Amino acid sequence: MAYKARGEIRNVEDFYASALSRAERMRYSKARELEGIDEEIALVRMKLRKLLEEHHEKVELLFNGVNLLLRAVVARYKLSPKASDDLYQSIVGVLNGVGRELWPGGFNGLEGA
Repeated sequence: MAYKARGEIRNVEDFYASALSRAERMRYSKARELEGIDEEIALVRMKLRKLLEEHHEKVELLFNGVNLLLRAVVARYKLSPKASDDLYQSIVGVLNGVGRELWPGGFNGLEGA
């Protein structure tokens, strides 16, 4: 893919790479070679677990993380909107259950969000 800038045609890769440091450009180049998002899904899951363990009171942040995880899984498995919503509701149910155990006082109106 190419774009025009000041009369020149460049690659989109060059467009983004120009904003990166030399070390970042090397990592960017390697990242472009990767296929799939399984590792990213695993990373989001790990971060969600850590957030739940260390900062279970940050419910809105947890739900944002669940939403990110959901979008990644939907993209990975190309789920239908109904399957996507079912998955989201299941994850929210688990998160609510764990949250009630860790924080019996409630979620400040975010329960079931």
